[in-house]
Amino acid sequence: MSGPTQVVVSSESGLAQEVASGNHRWRADEPAPIGTDTGPSPYELLLASLGACTSMTLRLYAQRKGWDLRRVTVRLQHFRIHAEDCADCDTKHGYLDRIDREIELHGDMDDTQRQRLLEIAELCPVHKTLKSEINLRTSLKP
Repeated sequence: MSGPTQVVVSSESGLAQEVASGNHRWRADEPAPIGTDTGPSPYELLLASLGACTSMTLRLYAQRKGWDLRRVTVRLQHFRIHAEDCADCDTKHGYLDRIDREIELHGDMDDTQRQRLLEIAELCPVHKTLKSEINLRTSLKP
């Protein structure tokens, strides 16, 4: 088991959040009129995490193989859908989350290499986390 990743999120008022991780600082918010639109929404941050991890995973794999991967673009969308509309899902009642991920690869690679990179995208650590059972524990600090 690897060491913990720590992110600290805080707010003084409203929905705008200050996010800190190591030496990095950024904001999260909701679009107006609900929030003040000073940063990406929580779901945009989630999609950004998956997109960044996917791109990094593909880049590292292609570098290790010596493949000519010049550019990776990952486009993501999040939806809440009716479970009954998902033919390949175990859940059949209520709603579930769906993320559509489209990967665009640029470089001099053949169809076999491109297909392998599509398979490798499924091995991105954030993808694997989102697909796994997550033990989420919440507590109040005394």
